[in-house]
Amino acid sequence: MKKIARRTLLALTAAGFGLGAQAQTPVHLGVSIPTATHSFAAGIVWWAGVAKKELETKYPALKITIKTAANASEQANQLQDLMTVSRINALVVLPSESAALTKPVEQIHGKGVYVTVVDRGLTNPSGQDAYVAGDNTAFGRIPAEFIAGKLGGKGEIVALRGIQTTLDNERMDAFNAVMKKHPGIKLLDAKYGNWNRDDAFKVMQDYLTRFKRIDAVWAADDDMSVGVIKAIEQAKRTDIKLVFGGAGAKGSIKTLMDGSDPRIQANVSYSPKFMYDAIVMTAEARLKGQKLPATTIVPSVLITKDKAKDFYFPDSPF
Repeated sequence: MKKIARRTLLALTAAGFGLGAQAQTPVHLGVSIPTATHSFAAGIVWWAGVAKKELETKYPALKITIKTAANASEQANQLQDLMTVSRINALVVLPSESAALTKPVEQIHGKGVYVTVVDRGLTNPSGQDAYVAGDNTAFGRIPAEFIAGKLGGKGEIVALRGIQTTLDNERMDAFNAVMKKHPGIKLLDAKYGNWNRDDAFKVMQDYLTRFKRIDAVWAADDDMSVGVIKAIEQAKRTDIKLVFGGAGAKGSIKTLMDGSDPRIQANVSYSPKFMYDAIVMTAEARLKGQKLPATTIVPSVLITKDKAKDFYFPDSPF
């Protein structure tokens, strides 16, 4: 496994990506992302729009064209349009599907376009110049450490996974690695909730039927945590003291800030804002004719009540 460079935007700026008064190379940056079919994707689209507005205002030499696609084939067609019609010379792309978009992105890259891939990697990374994503290992490790601490190393828990992807495997593996250090905690089951409220509700209903005692739930996503809590309340169960979601959805962060649900005690960041970060980093680097590190991981951090206000974006759809 190649070594991953873990850097924040602050570190990148310190390394020389702030522009100041230096000469700027004209850049037409294409942004290719999935359509806002659910709240996290809506957040991706929203943050891309914020980046476009801020950057085009700040840098006259920069133009940004954003395309959203409902599926992989539409996204592939849009990539060709960005190349032949819009004549981009840089691209930030979040693939709808890794395998299906690898070839189209490779073709763009092969024509001299600088490519930054976000979140869902290509099956062949040679078709990209840079990769920007959230920290999936920390996304699994941080909740596990928090839950183990709150339970004092003893208890019975359940987990809800996302969709069957390498991303989800990284999270679950990291969660399990922590729990192996706490043999007094028993993971009763870990089923897929598909990052979906309704699916999570059904999975939690099953757990509540099968397990007479549950001390804590790792929902692994804030949308899923909504379904989990709905199921708990419908069943009138009072044994569950902690529900840990993830990704920092504004509803969950507001609940954490207000302290309105004692089961919501913390969160872990994995914000769609990394799309904004990727666009800013790519645009500013290319305006100077520079490149980004091959891999940049935007850190996932523990969000507690005292820090929640720093992760609350009320205007975002997520």
